[in-house]
Amino acid sequence: MTKIPVSLLAAALWWGSLTAIGFMAVPLLFAHLPTPAMAGNMAAQLFHAQSWVSVVCAIIVLLYVSKRAKAQVGQAPTAIVLIVFGLLCALLGEYAVAPRIVARENLRLWHSVGSVLYLLQWLCAGAVLWRAGRKPEAP
Repeated sequence: MTKIPVSLLAAALWWGSLTAIGFMAVPLLFAHLPTPAMAGNMAAQLFHAQSWVSVVCAIIVLLYVSKRAKAQVGQAPTAIVLIVFGLLCALLGEYAVAPRIVARENLRLWHSVGSVLYLLQWLCAGAVLWRAGRKPEAP
């Protein structure tokens, strides 16, 4: 039986949860709840929970990758940059964008900024998952 690294599981959870929440659950809320306000309130709770899933998963993967990078001096830190950028997108969404949306400040602008941050985080998490899932090259 093959052991699956915790970092691969964390990367899969990070990307998979972003995909499920952002591209399936939230659109379904707006399609099926009686009012956009109800859907928006529920979506805010889902995005809040997703932010913390992202933070935990990114930290787990970052710890693993940084440990491996120390052992392989000379390797490009691309994965570390992707993880940190994805983590930054999650934190900016949670602490800079979400409060403005909740306060109903310039909704069109802040929803757009939040969507771009979410998409960038999704792309980073996907790239991290892809890199984590590759078989190591033979020496």
